[in-house]
Amino acid sequence: MAKVRVNHHPLVADKLTRLRNRSTPAAEFRQLMSEVGLLMGSEILRGARKRGSLTIVAVLRAGLGLVPALLEMNPEAAVGHIGMYRDERTLNPIHYYVRLPKGISRHFVILCDPMLATGGSACEALRILKKNGAKKITLLTLLSAKSGVARVQKEHPDVEIFTAAVDAILNKHGYIVPGLGDAGDRLFNT
Repeated sequence: MAKVRVNHHPLVADKLTRLRNRSTPAAEFRQLMSEVGLLMGSEILRGARKRGSLTIVAVLRAGLGLVPALLEMNPEAAVGHIGMYRDERTLNPIHYYVRLPKGISRHFVILCDPMLATGGSACEALRILKKNGAKKITLLTLLSAKSGVARVQKEHPDVEIFTAAVDAILNKHGYIVPGLGDAGDRLFNT
């Protein structure tokens, strides 16, 4: 089974509380996401140098909020993108864009997707990464649901999950409750 590491650091908890606040403005939301990415990324990257070259892959759009902090710590890292959206009727992921660096099979990959709700998007992104040769992958999320974690563990037991919190409930639309809202919309003020 995939390991799940929940970061219980007080600074991470404080920033997550502020990210959950609906009244947090977009600029502050971006800053908080970057700060949490820095704190959590430092935990992931503690052993990354031993694992080889680093590739950071953002699930578009929300995953972009975690990339700058990771690049700040590892400016030489390669960056890939997987564009996805969720079909609101079926809750299944639909990918529309994949751009990954060459040689990804030799890289340690951090997949950035701030919300792990149903697990559909994360599992599809992991499938895409593996299809393109990635072997050493860690999933970085800010907030996870128990059901999403279980799905990733079942479908990708080799992938370690780093998250700031695990919530128990998904609503009928497949969103984490209380969650963050639409992280991509909040990040880009759309």
